[in-house]
Amino acid sequence: MTAARTALTAHAPLDLSGVPVTVMGLGLFGGGAATVRWLARRGARITVTDLRSAEALAPTLASMDGIDAHRVLGRHRTEDFTAAEVVVANPAVPPSSPYLAAAHAAGTVITSEMALFLQHCPARIALVSGTQGKSSTCHFLAQFLADLPERVHLGGNIGASLLDVVEGMRASDIAVVEISSYQLEALPEPARDPHAVGPGPDVRAAALTNVLADHLERHGTRAAYAAAKARILELLAPDGVAFLPAGDARFDAGVPAGARIVRHGSRARSATEAGPRELALEFEGGVVSLGEERLASLAGLPLAGEFQRANAALALGIARTLGATPDSLAAAIEGLKGLPHRLEELGDLDGRRVVDNGVSTTPDSTIAALEALGRPCTLLCGGQAKRDLPLDDLARVARRREVRAIPFGAARELLAGAFTAESVAVHGAATLAEAVALAYEHTPPGGCILFSPACASFDAYANFRERALEFRALVTRRA
Repeated sequence: MTAARTALTAHAPLDLSGVPVTVMGLGLFGGGAATVRWLARRGARITVTDLRSAEALAPTLASMDGIDAHRVLGRHRTEDFTAAEVVVANPAVPPSSPYLAAAHAAGTVITSEMALFLQHCPARIALVSGTQGKSSTCHFLAQFLADLPERVHLGGNIGASLLDVVEGMRASDIAVVEISSYQLEALPEPARDPHAVGPGPDVRAAALTNVLADHLERHGTRAAYAAAKARILELLAPDGVAFLPAGDARFDAGVPAGARIVRHGSRARSATEAGPRELALEFEGGVVSLGEERLASLAGLPLAGEFQRANAALALGIARTLGATPDSLAAAIEGLKGLPHRLEELGDLDGRRVVDNGVSTTPDSTIAALEALGRPCTLLCGGQAKRDLPLDDLARVARRREVRAIPFGAARELLAGAFTAESVAVHGAATLAEAVALAYEHTPPGGCILFSPACASFDAYANFRERALEFRALVTRRA
């Protein structure tokens, strides 16, 4: 698959001492501030610009105290992009930005935090992307690698920016990196720097959990979204290992000729070609095997949901290719810890079982949660509906699972219409607080309340975590 190109990005020069650099979009999640700190350590002349105000960016600005950087906040100025030699753009900035177009026209190099990390990382790298499960897979993988003598670093789209620690990494270290479609789309072309000192990033494993439909408001079409995901394979070392979802051949052509392919998922063996290049990562009867080698049983996995077992199985396969032994992998299963807001049991609160699946921002992920729960429940879902993601399948599963639906937020009428068409009981709410009150009103003692929004959070929250934390606070007050 050939990825859609922005034709804007390029690799930054390795020596940035005295070079004027503009950081576009500080953001609130640490990547922008980490970029500024990294640039300051390399002696760059830094300008930071963000459409948010200094007040809104206060936590980020506090983490940059003592750094000499010119700040342009609450606006962007074209001259900050045309006068710079390098622009480091936040991945949330769309490639169509007129400021990036102006920088490109002026001959300015446009790059990103992730591109800078990959350009300068000496460690072995495992990259993970996909529509669902990429954070959990990375989280599990870091735990499976913990017994290795090598140091393991976890970051990227999960956790802290790895630019803060890249100078201290060694070639023997392993960096487990979650990478999003936005970050992949923003990579330079070619993704591997032909002018780098050395062979470029040592990406030993590149994994796609699955590639469904998401972020169409950014990428436009499903094909463009899949093409952005396919860029992960551009980074794979020529002798690395590509982990691809079984039955999805869209990404095969992007695998380097010398790399191996591991097919994972329910149809792994039937989708794997015979021969030395391909292996199947299977999860059958509770046992995970890579080719003919048994890795571990998931019987003791302390996490609910078939999707969590699939994430754990993929992480086991990647860990094995990075040197973890079957014995160490099997020993790690029972102590495996999940991330918050992934079908997380909050306990018995005011006489109801409460489950937090606040990570869900798509109908598919809420369907997976309902199937994993396997019992009638009151479903709280809502927020901002995503473009071109139909709700029909969700409504049908809700009917089959005897769900009471409480849609909230901007998408409540759209959701209510889909549920009503399938004869699902519906009680709409304007806000999450109203939805929680209705959930307790319509869920009998001993019943189950599932929070799985199936929609983006941006109608009322900065991100899914902020929304999920409010849900937890609301139900905890009732305990």
